[in-house]
Amino acid sequence: MQIFERSLTREFTSIGVSVISVLIAIIVTHQLIMFLGRAASGTVEPEAVVALIGFALLAYLPVLLALALFISVLVALSRSYRDSEMPIWFSSGLSIVAWVKPVLKFGVPIALVTALLSLVLTPWAFQESAAYERLLRNKDDVARIAPGSFIEARGSNRVFFVDNTSSDNTAVNNVFVQYNQNGRFGVVVSEKGKTEIAANGDKFLVLTNGRRYEGTPGALDFRIVDFDVQKLRIEAKEEGAQPPTNKQLTTLKLITEPTPERLAELHWRLSLPIAAIVLSLLAIPLSFVNPRSGTSWNGVFAVVVFFLYYNTLSIFQGWTAQGHIPGWLGVTPVHLGMVVILVLLFSKALFGFRWLAFAKA
Repeated sequence: MQIFERSLTREFTSIGVSVISVLIAIIVTHQLIMFLGRAASGTVEPEAVVALIGFALLAYLPVLLALALFISVLVALSRSYRDSEMPIWFSSGLSIVAWVKPVLKFGVPIALVTALLSLVLTPWAFQESAAYERLLRNKDDVARIAPGSFIEARGSNRVFFVDNTSSDNTAVNNVFVQYNQNGRFGVVVSEKGKTEIAANGDKFLVLTNGRRYEGTPGALDFRIVDFDVQKLRIEAKEEGAQPPTNKQLTTLKLITEPTPERLAELHWRLSLPIAAIVLSLLAIPLSFVNPRSGTSWNGVFAVVVFFLYYNTLSIFQGWTAQGHIPGWLGVTPVHLGMVVILVLLFSKALFGFRWLAFAKA
């Protein structure tokens, strides 16, 4: 029996590591493309991309772990059917119920990690992601300047370019500024520049030894002005903290200050580790493959069950948030329905529903 459990656990682990690695690679690639697109459009700072991908990955991990657990058990047991290992185990006196214990020994620790992520780390990741994005949005234009790149100023029609900056980002060299103000187009070039804070707290970029070109596009009224010193006011757009969303609230906050929306979020967080266990057990009867044919519709049915489970959880979560379902009930009917399906599948595998025929008799 110990050899049986050890071999299964070892196979579950090897498949699980491969599956979670592939899933993480897919999510990271998707998030990288999305954030790079936002960075190119200016809605996200380029230096924030890696950190935001990390926060997003923490938010996705609970679902990824549950999916990896489900696939690991399903693939491992399906291989045992295809390689005719299952008949050997069955002939040695083991029934399909014997697979429950090793699956639970492998799945419960993963479910506990999923619970930790869902209840603690995922809300923290949402909080930190929002705070980090807000901090970067509040950086002034000079602090955002990177040598050799064009930066569009916030709150004004200006584009900055500098050749290099000082170590503390307060001084810049070889400055280029393009602006459009009241229909007039202008370009300012300067050898040096530095930041200066006025007595009233306004921040300026002080340019020295430069030239300004200004005029109306399509007209001949352009003028060229040389200057020793010119000040450009830096728009300081301070964005205040927004009220936290339900996803950003701690689990304790959801419990102590319940509303329909918060109870729906609480049910979702609790559902993820429960779903991980239920799905891992569902994979046992769903893994059946006829070794003679080599194919089975159970694999297709397993995919349908997984998406049906999570989509139904999302639907019930929405109904709970809207008040259509009592907060104390939430998504519980979905889990109960899946447990009923689990019992029916095990009954079919064990008795072939002969107990139904006996009951009718």
